[in-house]
Amino acid sequence: MGLRVGSGLDAHRFGGDGPVMLGTVEIPHDAGLVGHSDADVVAHAVCDALLAASGNPDIGALFPPGDPEWEGAAGARLLGIVAERLAAQGCTVLNAHAVVVCERPRIGPHRHAMQRAMSAIVGAPVTVHATTTERMGFTGREEGVFCQATALVETPSP
Repeated sequence: MGLRVGSGLDAHRFGGDGPVMLGTVEIPHDAGLVGHSDADVVAHAVCDALLAASGNPDIGALFPPGDPEWEGAAGARLLGIVAERLAAQGCTVLNAHAVVVCERPRIGPHRHAMQRAMSAIVGAPVTVHATTTERMGFTGREEGVFCQATALVETPSP
């Protein structure tokens, strides 16, 4: 068995009506995030971190943005598929961590719900932190949300 670390990134812009989905949790907001799926940047970044740590292709290869099967797909569904894929390969997720970057919506009131929901799907602790960019860049101008995630996975011996 070996330990592998992976990282994942995702960003989506605001557009249309809210609410917004973050970490598989619906959060009230005046605008939603635009994407082929539900644009859940937190779930998507965690998916990519898990896929990277396990040596799998990235989220775009597994769930192509032009594929009608994934149109409007919930981040919870994608995260569940990734968790099942890793388990089938004999991988054990040890933990994952996500850092959400945005001015709004405020993440603090929803952090525990996001952590509980994603941990239940992944079968391991998933933690969430949040920060701002002090009004700099696209997140500072409230044009969208960015997330960076890291995961630690135990993989079977080759």
